Amino acid sequence: MKIALIGYGKMGKMIEQIALERGHEIVSIIDIDNQQDFDSPAFASADVAIEFTAPQAAYGNYLKAWAKGVKVVSGSTGWLKEHGDDVRRACTDGGKTLFWASNFSIGVAVFSAVNRYLAKIMNQFPQYDVELEETHHVHKLDHPSGTAITLAEGILEQLDRKKAWAEDTTDPDLLRIDHIRRGEVAGIHTIRYDSDADCITITHDAHSRKGFALGAVLAAEYTQQHKGLLTTSDLFKF
Repeated sequence: MKIALIGYGKMGKMIEQIALERGHEIVSIIDIDNQQDFDSPAFASADVAIEFTAPQAAYGNYLKAWAKGVKVVSGSTGWLKEHGDDVRRACTDGGKTLFWASNFSIGVAVFSAVNRYLAKIMNQFPQYDVELEETHHVHKLDHPSGTAITLAEGILEQLDRKKAWAEDTTDPDLLRIDHIRRGEVAGIHTIRYDSDADCITITHDAHSRKGFALGAVLAAEYTQQHKGLLTTSDLFKF
């Protein structure tokens, strides 16, 4: 498979390494200083572009890739509120393809499935309050993390007593999400159900970005053969 990389930071370099190890070809690498390469024949030859950039750049990158007929796999977060409807229309009515995930880690996919199942069980036990905490490196600008929002939405689908998520809230009807930024933490997500009697806690702790990078390449392999708006629920059947 021919892959283009959009964004060549730590994640982009790790994705490149894993893609090459899996026998793929990197035909184009686009970063902040060579945006003109979106118009190159090399970029247009890609089967899939893997995009990890900043929230403010992601949507524009999708448009540039789609204009060249290139499918996109993206792990960028922070753009959904402003451009989510436009992306859904492009993929459902406009024939474009985007595989988007807030987190590509296989472990997080498993963790998300456990989270939804646990929330379904805990819906029967209103004595337990639930909260969510995410910790990331100091370079991560958006909060809460896209993964935390996805986990929160999974809880809200199953737990009747929470109406929405919010940061820094004391409203018992809202699911509280706290964020912490420290050091070079790859990502820690903790969900806690607390009662007067006891506490139930589940945590996913990423040791490095390698799991995210492998998942992104697996998503690209899947995307090559599929179209539309794709997610990890399409890739991982739990």
